[in-house]
Amino acid sequence: MASSRHAGHRQQARKRRIWPWVTAVIVVLLALIATAGVLGLKFYSEAKQVKAHEEKALQMAGAFANVADADAAQKLSSQLPAIQKETGAAKNITQGRLWKFASKLPVVGGDVTTVQGMTGVVDSIMNDPLPKLVNAVSGLKNAQLSGEGGQLNLQPIVGAQQSLEQADSSLQTQVSRYKSLPQPRIGMVKDAYEAGGKNLEPIAQKVNQISSLMKFIPSFLGADHPRTYLLAAMSPSEMRSSGGLIGSVGVVATDQGKITVGDFRPNAEYEHYGAIGPTADEWRIFNQWGPLHMSLDIRDSGISPDTSRVAEALRSVWQNTPWGAGKAIDGVMLVDPVVLQQLNGVNGGVTMPDGQVLDGGNTAEFLLNTIYKNYPVSVQDAYFQAVAEQSIGGMFSNMDVPKLTKIAAVMSDMAKQRHFSMVDFDPQMQQTLDGSGLTAHAPSSEEHPAVGVYVNEQHVSKLGWYVHRTSTITRMSCNADGSQTYTVQYTFANTLTDSDMASLPAYILGGKQDQLMPGSAMEKTLLYAPAGGSIANLNIRGDSSDLRKETMNGKAVQAFNVLLKPGEKAIASFDVTTSKKSISDLTLDQTPMGWVDPGVTIDTSACKIGK
Repeated sequence: MASSRHAGHRQQARKRRIWPWVTAVIVVLLALIATAGVLGLKFYSEAKQVKAHEEKALQMAGAFANVADADAAQKLSSQLPAIQKETGAAKNITQGRLWKFASKLPVVGGDVTTVQGMTGVVDSIMNDPLPKLVNAVSGLKNAQLSGEGGQLNLQPIVGAQQSLEQADSSLQTQVSRYKSLPQPRIGMVKDAYEAGGKNLEPIAQKVNQISSLMKFIPSFLGADHPRTYLLAAMSPSEMRSSGGLIGSVGVVATDQGKITVGDFRPNAEYEHYGAIGPTADEWRIFNQWGPLHMSLDIRDSGISPDTSRVAEALRSVWQNTPWGAGKAIDGVMLVDPVVLQQLNGVNGGVTMPDGQVLDGGNTAEFLLNTIYKNYPVSVQDAYFQAVAEQSIGGMFSNMDVPKLTKIAAVMSDMAKQRHFSMVDFDPQMQQTLDGSGLTAHAPSSEEHPAVGVYVNEQHVSKLGWYVHRTSTITRMSCNADGSQTYTVQYTFANTLTDSDMASLPAYILGGKQDQLMPGSAMEKTLLYAPAGGSIANLNIRGDSSDLRKETMNGKAVQAFNVLLKPGEKAIASFDVTTSKKSISDLTLDQTPMGWVDPGVTIDTSACKIGK
C-alpha cells in the first residue's frame, strides 16, 4: 500500500504540472475585476465557478500526458463524460454576456479574451482529439498483436491508424488555436499563458509521434509488400558526424509483420567496390584537409550529419557490389550499440555463443570497448551481427501494447540523440519518418532552433569511448525581433589515464600517425548555426588548429581540429543567435557518444521567449 500511495502522490504532482495556468489566471482576474462593484461581485462568483470546473476536469484528465499507456487510456475513457461536463460548464460561463462585456474593458479586456480562448481550447480537446485517442489506444490493448513465429499482427494497428491521425490533426489544430490567442499584457497572466503553451506542446508532439509511428510501422513491416532495408552498424568508438565509422552492413527484410535480420558483411568486403561518391565539399574537408586523409569508402559514409546523404552514400556502394547489384532497397537504418542496449532492456537481453549475456546495462560498453580489449578483430563483426539479429529481430515478438509503447519510446529517444536514424527512399514514407522524428538532419528548423556540433576522429583508433563531450547552453537574452541569444560552452576531454595507457592495446590507442601519438585523439569538428540564425565569437581554449569557414553540401559551417592528449581538455565557446521565427528554446544536435547521457545542460532562466 505504501508504494501505491507514493505512486498516487507522484501522479497528482504530474497532474498539477500539466495545466498550471488555470489557477494562476483565474486568481489574477479575480483580483483585477473584484473592485468593479456589483458586476465585479458577479464576475467574481463566476470566476470561482470557472476555476472549480477547470480544476476538477483537469484533475480527472491528468493522465492525458500518459495517454499512450493503455491502462491510463481506459481510465480516461470511463471519466470522459464527467470531464466534458466540467469543461463545457467552464466554457459556457466564460462565453456569457458578463465575460463578453469584460473582454471589451481597457487593460484587462485582452486578458479576459485569452482566458475565454483557453477554456475553449481545453473543452475542444476533451471533446474531440482526446476521445479519438482514448478509443484507439484502448482498442489496441484488447487486440492480439503477436502472431506466430515472432510475427506482428498488423491489422489492429492498421485499424487504429485513422482514429490516431484524426486525433493528431485535431490536437494540432487546437494547439495552433491556443498559440494564436491574444498575447496577455499582465505579467502573471502572460506567465500562465506561456506555461500552458509549454505543457501543450510536448503532449502535441507525443501524440504526433505516436500517430506517425503507427502509420509507419505497418508499411515498414511489409503490410502491402515485402520491404528491404540496409542496416548499417555505426561505431561511436571511431566518430563520424552522423554517428560513427560503419563497421558492417546487414539486411533487414520485412513481410506481413515478420522481420528478419542477417546477411551481415564487414566493411572490408565493401572497400573494393568504390567510394561513396563524395561531393566536392566532402572531398575537400575530409580527404584534402588532414591530418587523416579519408579514403571515403563505405567506412566513412557517416561524415555528413544529414542521414539522407548517408543513406545515398550507402546505397551507391551497395549497388556496386555483386550481392547488391540489381537488388533494390527501400531505405537505410543506422544503429549503434546504444540502441541495441536499450532494446535489450525491453526484450530482456541476449546470450552470445560463448555464454556472454548482454542486457540493458552492459551492451554498449561491451561492443564499444570491452570487445576491443578481449576479443580478436576476426570475431568482432560477428559479435555485433549476433547482437543485432537478436535485438532488432526480437523488437516485435511477444508484442502487446505496453511493449509497443516502450519500443516506440526507445526508438524516439534514440533518434533524438542520433544513436538511431532511418531513411526511406519512398517520399511519402519519408514524410512520415520526418514527422515521427526518426530521421536525423543538420539544423533545418527556424521555429525550433538547434546548434549542430559534429565530430570526426582523425586518429585511426577506437578512442571514442574515452573522449567525453559535455556542453552548457545559457540563454542571455530574448530579443525584441523574436530571436534569442545564447552562450555555448562545448568541452572535449580525453579521459585516458596512465593506467589505461599502460594496459590498453594499440587497436584502441592507435599507433603513431603523423604528429599524433598513441592515445592522442584529434577531432575534426563541424559547427552549424541554427537555421536562419548565426554563430559569433568562436573561441577555443586548448590545442586547436585550422579554424576555417567552410561550406558542407550547401550549408555554411565553421570547422576546426582539436588535439586531445591523454588527460587533456579543450573548450570551444561561442555565441548563438536564433532565427526571428524561433518559438522554442535552443537545443544541441551532436554526434552521439557511447552512452545515453548526452552531457547537455541548458539554462534559460535569464528570460522567457516572447518577452
